[in-house]
Order: sequence, then structure tokens, then C-alpha cells
Amino acid sequence: MESLLREATAELRAAGVEGARLDARLLLERATGLDRARLLAASRDPVDATAADRFRALVAERRARRPLAQVLGRREFWSLDFAVTADTLTPRPDSETLVEAALAFAADRGLAAPRVLDLGTGTGCLLLAVLHDLPAATGLGIDASAGAVAVARGNARALGLDPRARFAVADWNDDAAGWADAGPFDLVLANPPYIRDGDIPGLEPEVAVHEPRRALAGGADGLDAYRALTARLDRWLAPGGAAFLELGAGQDGAVAALAAAAGLSVAAVARDLAGIARCLVLRRSGGDDLIKKTVGNGGEPD
Repeated sequence: MESLLREATAELRAAGVEGARLDARLLLERATGLDRARLLAASRDPVDATAADRFRALVAERRARRPLAQVLGRREFWSLDFAVTADTLTPRPDSETLVEAALAFAADRGLAAPRVLDLGTGTGCLLLAVLHDLPAATGLGIDASAGAVAVARGNARALGLDPRARFAVADWNDDAAGWADAGPFDLVLANPPYIRDGDIPGLEPEVAVHEPRRALAGGADGLDAYRALTARLDRWLAPGGAAFLELGAGQDGAVAALAAAAGLSVAAVARDLAGIARCLVLRRSGGDDLIKKTVGNGGEPD
């Protein structure tokens, strides 16, 4: 077993995979059905032929730089387990900043049963994380990809949240689609495409080749989705509600300017663990109090 692991680690490292040893171990766990402790205990034992073939097939996928989450078909987010496919972005720890900010806002405002909208839901991780922590909340997730919506619905069922979560194949740019009639919403969540089109080819292959381009490409300056969203948020937000938009590094000023031009106020800026402004909290201008308490450290508008 250890020799297989060393062989796979060398192959992945040669292919440019970061964390090759860890990825190889996780793939071996999947192929053998053993957890880490049992794998360590059996490190000197041979692997049966079926499991070895299964392991080599998984390693070949990862060696081709397919994202580990897609190879495994799973990714943890907010301590919950989510199915992941090529139709969805892989949930990332940075996006937990939105969940934290939304939950803090709901607690600050006393929203025990908010109505939640998730725009570009993907795996459904943002919406389902919020619903998991707010047992009386209900929500709607939309995505232009039918494949992504199917994944999100499956994740809702697996987490036991499907009675409170609905999903629809829809485009937020389509004002006549009818899905917005389910609103208004107290919490609006969005992780929009925000990478400049010209930057995508230079990203690691896991992203540039294997993740859905429509969930990445934000136009020439990376701001196209924010232009569309800020122009429409006012009609989706309930009185006293807030929108939580994920940002790319350094985009907070530009998105704040777009929000102001659309008549929205920046209530707070939430920063990720690296200190990057990762989430912009927006409310209607002239509405009730700003929410500096919402995101704690680094939470005041810049």
C-alpha cells in the first residue's frame, strides 16, 4: 500500500499538482474505502487488484489536473458535505465569509425565519449552509445551468434541507422569468463570476480547464456580473434586507461604486482569513441603520 502511495505521489508531483502526497492519500482512501487511521495501520499490507486499479484510475484523473473535488465527487464546506461535479464551482473556504456575514446579519436583526435568495447557486453551498444554521429559514437558489441545479437539489436532499430549499434553472438577467415573484428576500447571496476574461487562461488547469467558464468569466474587467446584480438588487431585497456579494481580491472599491450608482449603500465589508475584502454587504440607500456590527473585525465600510 505504501509503495502505491509513493508511486502516485511522484506521478502527481511530476504533473505539477500541489499537495501531491495529501491528494494521493485521499484518493487511496476513496479507492480502498479505508479512513486515514485504518490506512496508516494497513500501510504495509498489499492492496487487492480491484482497489489498486480503481486507485490508479483516480490518480490518472488527478494527474490530468482535474480538481480533486471533482475526482472525489465531494467537498466539505461550512462543515457540511457537498457533491461536486464539472457543472459546478468547487466550494472554497473564502466563500464561507458570505455565510458568516449573512448569519451575523440575521442574528443582529433578529431574523429567525428569513427568506433567502442565492444567485448562481452552483452546488447550493451558500444557501444550504445558511438554511442549516437557521432552522426556520427558507430559500430559493437559481442557476443558469441545469446541471448545477440538479447537483444543488441533490445536496439539499442529502442534507435534509429540501423541504425548505427550492431551486430553479434561471438567469438573473431575465427579468421576465417569474422566479423573482417568490420574493422579496431578506438575505440575497451571490458568488458571481468575477475573473477578468483575459486572466482565465493563466489560472491553474484545475480552474481554467475543468471548472465551468460561465461561473468564472466576469468580462473584460471582471465586473460584468456586478453591473447586472447591483442594477437589480433593489427589486429583490425586502425592506431591511441585505445582499452579500463575494468579491475578487481588490474589487471592493469598484463594486462599491457600482452599488452607489444603483442607489445602494455599502453597509459592511467582510474580510476573509487572509484579510482580503471578500464580501460586500449592500442595503438600500436611505434605509435603516448600517450594520457595522455584522462582520466583526474589519467590518466597517472602507
